[in-house]
Amino acid sequence: MLAEDIGKVLRFKKLTLAVAESCTGGKLGDLITEVPGSSDYFLGGVISYSNDAKTSLLGVDATTLKTKGAVSEEVALQMAAGARKVLNADIGIGITGVAGPAGGTPQKPVGLVYIAVCSSGASVCRRNVFKGTRSVIKDESAQKALAMLREFLGKIG
Repeated sequence: MLAEDIGKVLRFKKLTLAVAESCTGGKLGDLITEVPGSSDYFLGGVISYSNDAKTSLLGVDATTLKTKGAVSEEVALQMAAGARKVLNADIGIGITGVAGPAGGTPQKPVGLVYIAVCSSGASVCRRNVFKGTRSVIKDESAQKALAMLREFLGKIG
C-alpha cells in the first residue's frame, strides 16, 4: 500500500507531514491515517473548501485567488506552504481542483486538479486532469498526491 510505504520513509527520515485539501474534502488525510501509527509523522490537515478558509487558515494570498483563481498552481503551492506553516511540519501537500459534476469552464474543466508538495527547500506542483465521477476524481487526486509525495521524498534528504 502506497500510504504504508510513505509512512516508512517519513519515519526513517524523521519527517512530518501536513496537508491542505480543497476538492478532495479530506480523502488524502483519510488515506494517510488508514496506516496504524501514522500519528508518528502525520500532524494533521486543513480542509479549506472556501476561498475564505484558504486565506484565513492557510494564508493564501487573496490577490492570487482573485487573479489566478482557486484552481491554480499558485494557490496549490500556497496551500501546501500554509499547511506546513500552520502545523509546523517538514512537508506540506496542497490540493485544489474542480471535482464536478458542475463548475468547470473551458479553461478549467471538471477534473482539473493541481497538487503541490513542498518542504523548506523544495517544491513541486503538477497539473492533472482526471476523468470520471466526482468520487473518482477525488479518489484519483488523493492517490496522485501520495504518488507525488513518494517521488518527492526520494529527492530530498
